[in-house]
Amino acid sequence: MKRRDFLNQSSKVVGSAAIASILPSKVVFGNPFLPNDKIQFALIGCKGMGWSNLNALLKTGEAECVALCDVDENILSQRTADLEKLGGKAETYTDYRKVLERKDIDAIIVGTPDHWHALITIEACMAGKDVYVEKPLALTVEECNLMVAAAQKYKRAVQVGQWQRSQQHFQDAVAYVRSGKLGEIFGARTWIASTQPNLPVVADAPVPSGVHYDMWLGPAPKRTFNSNRFHYTFRWYWDYAGGLMTDWGVHLLDIPIFALGNAAPKSVFSSGAKRVYPGDARETPDVQTTVYEFDKFQMTWEHAMGSRSHYTGKGHGISFQGEKGVLTVNRSGWEVLPHDDKQLEAVPWTKSSDNGLEKHMVNFVEVIKSRKLEDLKCSVEEGAKVAIICNLGNASLRVGKPLTWDADKHQVNDKKANKILSANYKNGWKLPTI
Repeated sequence: MKRRDFLNQSSKVVGSAAIASILPSKVVFGNPFLPNDKIQFALIGCKGMGWSNLNALLKTGEAECVALCDVDENILSQRTADLEKLGGKAETYTDYRKVLERKDIDAIIVGTPDHWHALITIEACMAGKDVYVEKPLALTVEECNLMVAAAQKYKRAVQVGQWQRSQQHFQDAVAYVRSGKLGEIFGARTWIASTQPNLPVVADAPVPSGVHYDMWLGPAPKRTFNSNRFHYTFRWYWDYAGGLMTDWGVHLLDIPIFALGNAAPKSVFSSGAKRVYPGDARETPDVQTTVYEFDKFQMTWEHAMGSRSHYTGKGHGISFQGEKGVLTVNRSGWEVLPHDDKQLEAVPWTKSSDNGLEKHMVNFVEVIKSRKLEDLKCSVEEGAKVAIICNLGNASLRVGKPLTWDADKHQVNDKKANKILSANYKNGWKLPTI
């Protein structure tokens, strides 16, 4: 090599090194992350599943938590100490918008109550963050549609917390259904016998010290503080959630949708009431049955509180009724019972052998690094399908009549139900325009 050529080449190398010393490696080298990069995460909503999600994420060894955000400073203080015990250290916030302003944060976990999922996820996508959002994706059809649009427009990885899709025995059961061995599937049944106890009525009270209550309410209607509407038990009130239908129903109804690939029911009818605990503090029903009609099969959801037992002998589950047999799966395992052993071989109960949540997080991290969004086990598009189905069931319950679903217009044949299925934000909060 001539001396002049050598010097020219050397200056390019030195110039690249100088740039690399200033800019993050993920910018310089064109790929989102280098193999040794750790993804910078923030957790928004630190109690309950938010904290479980973060623990599963940290076990991947590919991420670190640099920010914790919660409207309850008591929880924030507790989780800061918990994170330090795990060897981590994070800045703390009570306003998620301050978190999204940080350019060094690559992704967030949304572990808030359900009524906050849509707004935080959409704004995170707009800020260039990838998102792991707890289920249900949202409480209205309008919010689901906007979340899908935001993820697609800003090309973000949005993984929904329906982690059963990552668990091996669920994948095996789904593969069996898709194989055609059961013959034509004419029905899918989902159920849970929940051990939820009575929720006693309590009086409204002053806002606890350290709780930023107006921020907790956010777009929900303004109400005096009541401990029953706070933390875990928020899920029994229509302002913030949808009861067991959007709690367990999202997980269980997701498996027939995943297996059968038909996300558009023609109609839905739901009936339920407070029958087990008629005088307790909940708004959502403790007994509910919902029937969905699809082109080629019928799907049902059933829940009852106050009991561990169910007539199937399994406290929760999903069953596929086919021409040749029945496949049943739940979080413990799966099996196939043939109608006639000459046509179909039985599959004995096969126990679960892995951790679905941890595998779900591994998948999320891999997609953040690869940018192959199609590899997500439960993308925002998939999460929207089952969230809409659950919200349709609750809308039918609340208006007290069957609803016909127009999959093209994304609405039903009832004005009151369509209002329930549309966002109605309060206190000055608004959904962004995508």
